[in-house]
Amino acid sequence: MNTIYIVEDETELAALVADYLRVAGFAPVVFHDGAQALAAIRSSMPALVVLDLMLPGLDGLALTRELRGFSAVPIVMVTARVEEIDRLLGLELGADDYLCKPFSPRELVARVKAILRRAGVAATPLALDAAACRASVHGRPLDLTRTEFALLAALASRPGQVFSRAQLLELAHEDSLEVTDRAIDSHIKNLRRKLDATAPGFEPIRAIYGLGYRWDA
Repeated sequence: MNTIYIVEDETELAALVADYLRVAGFAPVVFHDGAQALAAIRSSMPALVVLDLMLPGLDGLALTRELRGFSAVPIVMVTARVEEIDRLLGLELGADDYLCKPFSPRELVARVKAILRRAGVAATPLALDAAACRASVHGRPLDLTRTEFALLAALASRPGQVFSRAQLLELAHEDSLEVTDRAIDSHIKNLRRKLDATAPGFEPIRAIYGLGYRWDA
């Protein structure tokens, strides 16, 4: 599981971001102080740092400058300062991305995933046991039908690939006469509901208009 360091002095925001990252399959660690975070990074390198610009003491820009002296760890900056010069300065110092407060935690998670994908790092909380037709999210079992498991396994096996309903028909059941296009939509709806009930905020299945479905986790 990839560790994400969150360096944020707003306690509630840090906890919220940590919750969303945890649901997405990461191991978040929160720091409220830039100097403390710097010491931790020197000791144990995370997969990525979510860094507030406005920190007491060692602020986000100073911390980024220090980090870039010895590490290329990906950095996503977050700040309430929206002036262009602040954004450009942060990126020029070595930040990989930038979000202005208030921001959507889901957007932050999506950006973290995109950066790590580009770096060749993947994370998913989903575990599949094909032999037993069992699935779990964060270790919590999913109560799936055989068809739901087949759809889940097919989608999760190829992240980013769009599956048409016809393809999912073939993958979901040996006798496709018993499963219709409309039934596939119904199964996907149930699968999404069960995933959300087991891990709120974990929404990996995307409907691609006119084409089918894609796994984005």
